Amino acid sequence: MKTRILAIAALIAGLTFANAEEKVKAPNGGRIIDAVTPIVEFLVTKDKNVEVRFLDAAGKVVAPAAQTVTVTMGDRAAPTKLAFTKDGDKLVSDRAIPAGKELPVVVQIKSVPDAKPVYAKFNLNLATCPTCLNAEYACACDH
Repeated sequence: MKTRILAIAALIAGLTFANAEEKVKAPNGGRIIDAVTPIVEFLVTKDKNVEVRFLDAAGKVVAPAAQTVTVTMGDRAAPTKLAFTKDGDKLVSDRAIPAGKELPVVVQIKSVPDAKPVYAKFNLNLATCPTCLNAEYACACDH
């Protein structure tokens, strides 16, 4: 009986570690949005523009095809809406994000223009995480 319990515990532990390894990491230090396929990396650049990259299951960048992305952020009374254009292997926002260190964000992603949109909502906290050194909105250390 003890042997079976130990075997089951070892199997569960192995599956847990296997699933942890399958988590895709952002190649540029952005936030992963995995509610859509292909997976999306959301990144705020140094010049305060937003870049969106599509990633395959291995975390490699895939050039955008027919996907469309819109981002609404900032003050609810006067939100800022960002549109995106294709730039090589990524989509780039048409303007910079509004001023502030912590902004509510809604990302709308459509795999094709007439598809039902997928939404991701989060707070864009631009402070630096002391552990992983990414911005807090893209923190990779799960604290």
